[in-house]
Amino acid sequence: MQLTVLGSGSAMAVPDRVQAGYLLEADGRSLLVDCGSGVLQRLAGTDPGYEGVSTVLLTHHHLDHVAALLPLVKARWLAGEEHLEIVGPTGTKSLVDGLLDVHDYIDGRIDLAIREVSAAREFSAGGFDVAARETRHSMDGLAYRFAPPDADDLGPADGPLTLSGDTEAFAGMAAFADGSEVLVHDCSFPDGVDVSNHPNPTTLGESLAGVDVDRLLLSHLYPHTGGREREMAESVRAAGFGGTVEVASDGLRLEV
Repeated sequence: MQLTVLGSGSAMAVPDRVQAGYLLEADGRSLLVDCGSGVLQRLAGTDPGYEGVSTVLLTHHHLDHVAALLPLVKARWLAGEEHLEIVGPTGTKSLVDGLLDVHDYIDGRIDLAIREVSAAREFSAGGFDVAARETRHSMDGLAYRFAPPDADDLGPADGPLTLSGDTEAFAGMAAFADGSEVLVHDCSFPDGVDVSNHPNPTTLGESLAGVDVDRLLLSHLYPHTGGREREMAESVRAAGFGGTVEVASDGLRLEV
């Protein structure tokens, strides 16, 4: 399974980071997780492109995670693609309906399927098996853990990749990610910034102390983190996390 960080940024624009978006690929299948502003351009530079991604999975509905959703629908229509499935937490159908009310000329151009999911049961999206967990944020949302297609001996709750979405750091999230090979976790601000609904490096490291995660990627980075990336990674380790810590960058590609 391959993970490409399309967008490691936040609602505050910086030149080298677009908003949230991640591409998963395995066995010829592709899944886009979140679709913030700038993600469509990043996606166009990948092998699947936007033509090859027929499923989008949303963590939540804040603008920096959905701003390019309708542009993706239009791009697929103009490229001659006939279908797109949008999967996400409760309220996803209302979100998409509202977008189409504003831009009604796009409605009906492609076969658009909407599916709402919850943490109550595992599900499949784009061929990947997925488990979900509620986050702690200013809006209801879900974190996801993924198993690749045809992983017969591996359920999604034991999958190698976890994406936190936007969330505070807390014990339940750490337990959800325990055993992951890669955890991509919100770490929006460096230590010393007064923030709620997101963790800083110290609170994240404390929550992950003793958790079995091989590699941690810090993502959803606000401009405040610029120039402090090494310091942030060191703070996570100093607070108790024992795995490898890396600050995500747009275009980073990992084998998971």
